[in-house]
Amino acid sequence: TLVSGPSSNTDMNTLMTKMVVINAKPSSDISRRGIILTGVRGEIHTVVACEQRTAIAWLESMDMMLASSPNDATRAAMENQLGEGVAMNRVLSQKSTRSNWAKGKESKLSQTERDQIEERYVNLAAYSNNLIRAGAFPNSNANSQGKGKAAGGGGGIYYTVTQIHDDGEEYDEETLESIAKRRAVIKDSWDFFRMVCSLLRDKRKYDEVFRKLQLDPVYSYLNSMTGLNDPGDDMAMGGNIGADKPITQMHLAEYDDMSNSQIAKDLVRRAEVALPSLVEICKALAGSLGMEEVGVGPVKDASAALRKAEKKYEGDVLKVTDYCRALLVVKDFPTLLALLELARDSFGPLIRRVKLSTLKSDRNAKPGGYRDCIINLELKDHICEIQIHMWPMWVICGVDGFRHYRHCLEYSTDTFGDPYEALAGLDRKTMAELIVMAEEAVADMPLETLEWYHEKFILDYFAEVGLFLHHGLHEWAETTLRALIKLRCQSPDIGPDHHETITLYKYLEQALRAQKRIDEADEVAAKIAEYKQLKTNEKVEADKSTWDQWVTEPFESIVDPNKKEREEEERIKKEVRASKKAWRKIREERFRFLDAN
Repeated sequence: TLVSGPSSNTDMNTLMTKMVVINAKPSSDISRRGIILTGVRGEIHTVVACEQRTAIAWLESMDMMLASSPNDATRAAMENQLGEGVAMNRVLSQKSTRSNWAKGKESKLSQTERDQIEERYVNLAAYSNNLIRAGAFPNSNANSQGKGKAAGGGGGIYYTVTQIHDDGEEYDEETLESIAKRRAVIKDSWDFFRMVCSLLRDKRKYDEVFRKLQLDPVYSYLNSMTGLNDPGDDMAMGGNIGADKPITQMHLAEYDDMSNSQIAKDLVRRAEVALPSLVEICKALAGSLGMEEVGVGPVKDASAALRKAEKKYEGDVLKVTDYCRALLVVKDFPTLLALLELARDSFGPLIRRVKLSTLKSDRNAKPGGYRDCIINLELKDHICEIQIHMWPMWVICGVDGFRHYRHCLEYSTDTFGDPYEALAGLDRKTMAELIVMAEEAVADMPLETLEWYHEKFILDYFAEVGLFLHHGLHEWAETTLRALIKLRCQSPDIGPDHHETITLYKYLEQALRAQKRIDEADEVAAKIAEYKQLKTNEKVEADKSTWDQWVTEPFESIVDPNKKEREEEERIKKEVRASKKAWRKIREERFRFLDAN
């Protein structure tokens, strides 16, 4: 049964006791617990569950039932209310248009297949619900992230979804084990989808940060620089990748008679010898420039080096140049320029490579959107690596940035323009089961109790929106999106004009159009267009600020009306010169000590 018996709080005078349902859809209340039911005579009632996950399970089960052929009891009830001819015509007209389970490939399911799917779904929902009630999840303490009520914990569940044999016996251990195994599979799928949403969210953050960084007046100067031994990894731009890496560790004669593993161990030993020298260099750079963050080591172990060589360099461990490594986090592009100048003047002969390619506007970022600068230098006959990070990018993932990069590389997430594309091709049964897992994830944080600082749950709800959109639950997608937009507007670090908020508006427009609410969708679209224009104006103003430094020079000197390419070439040259002038001014104000060097 889906519904428990009346309680002491039930008003028996207004209780709806009998209804032949021909349509069920989500209501739009913020609690996400309501279902709007339409009866065979056109009457409309709203049933409200005590938990949002219960409402979702009820609605899915009803939708499955509505796609099935009416049984004898349903036929009798309909005939009793409307008469045989009218009732059956009503059923036939609603079946193909009202239930999502009566559309597409699901419409070809046999009644036996429908019954099996329905039983498995209800069993999974019941199993998940019982786990939540038992407090089986480690994230059940929602209050640890903020104030407010205990957010619908396991003790607050009054209704459950259960499936019992016709004879009243519960399922045996073998059946329960089968349900548990299915849940484990779906849980892994949910975790993967949520991870994709997280990775692409952070990639968008990196892209937005880089867009803003390019507004820095010194960027054009930096963008014009050519690194040392730095064709980059973008083959489309003539770069190198893998075995074509232009620098390697020194090949010693004794390596000819050693295995890869032995060579790697020797390189680790040499890295340990070079490490103290790298520490001193990083101390000197940090002391002069005031780094946001500094880290040295640990030395990469031999097994990690072998894996990297196999994956990137066709097994050549000499191409691995970060056995001995350090990281420096600089405040902004002017600080990066100062660091490069200081490095050139202080230990220039030791530098073997300066890789700036991912910071160039015409080059690709690393997988996942990250961009940085790398300096390789030779210390004690061993090539070491200094990774230079930009603070605005660094703070997005911090030390977990490499994990983000590794996952984006492994799962090719850069090929997704939209995280919800990861759901393409899933059947309706799997989508319904994923929503059950999504509700497990947010069990301790109902939507109406969510606060702007609950980042973990905000990501969970964002991922669930994708499931709703793909599953045809556009009302609940809209409700969730409006709540998330409100929270993002409340966040002191985000606000209404932030790219994350605008992304949510894009999905909101999609949900509204799916509901045929065109006027509201057009209003949202206008807001998105306004944001795009705002960003365009930002770039124009930044370019104008740079150009204003050159008003004394004739404008005609950069215009050649006879050759478009000449005009563009001169424009870029002029932009770089203006940017270089801006750098000299900043250098004089902030890095005067460079002249002393």
